[in-house]
Amino acid sequence: MKIAVLALQGAFAEHENILDRLGAEHFQIRKREDMDKAHDAIIIPGGESTVMSKLLKDLGLFEPIRNEIISGMPVFGTCAGLILLSSHIDGDDDYGLGTMNIRAKRNAYGRQLGSFRVNAGFKGIGEIPMTFIRAPYISQVDDDVEVLASVDEHIVAAMQKKQLVTAFHPELTDDVKVHGYFLDMVKQASA
Repeated sequence: MKIAVLALQGAFAEHENILDRLGAEHFQIRKREDMDKAHDAIIIPGGESTVMSKLLKDLGLFEPIRNEIISGMPVFGTCAGLILLSSHIDGDDDYGLGTMNIRAKRNAYGRQLGSFRVNAGFKGIGEIPMTFIRAPYISQVDDDVEVLASVDEHIVAAMQKKQLVTAFHPELTDDVKVHGYFLDMVKQASA
């Protein structure tokens, strides 16, 4: 199993550190040619979603990544990755990949000063630490989307088929359970 990690901005190195701890092979996607390397899944980290969308388009990565996801490639999006995967983004539906039937509210918890940490339950895992940084939340899901975690009555993790999203940053804690959950999804998809 090999995981492609989008490495345009954000905490991609921290995702790679967690993958290393779990013994998962990985490589970075920085340019169009990187998409030609064999991979079984993609991680889209946090960052600034509008900048990431522009970079994806400028580097010729937007359509190849979107097409892989639509074709069934497992994907894990954290924070900005959640926004990019959302089919609807409050205020602007035009820049995301739009592959997951959710509505995202950007910067829902406020600016940088609205960042916080909490322990909360995650379906199938149990209680885990969650780090929120200028985080979105999911304000609406379609019937085919499974809600995995909520904080203060806001959806902060969900799954649709082979797409997993979190509004928080599991890569910024010592807990590897969410990444393990994703790798289990990838294994099941490969079986």
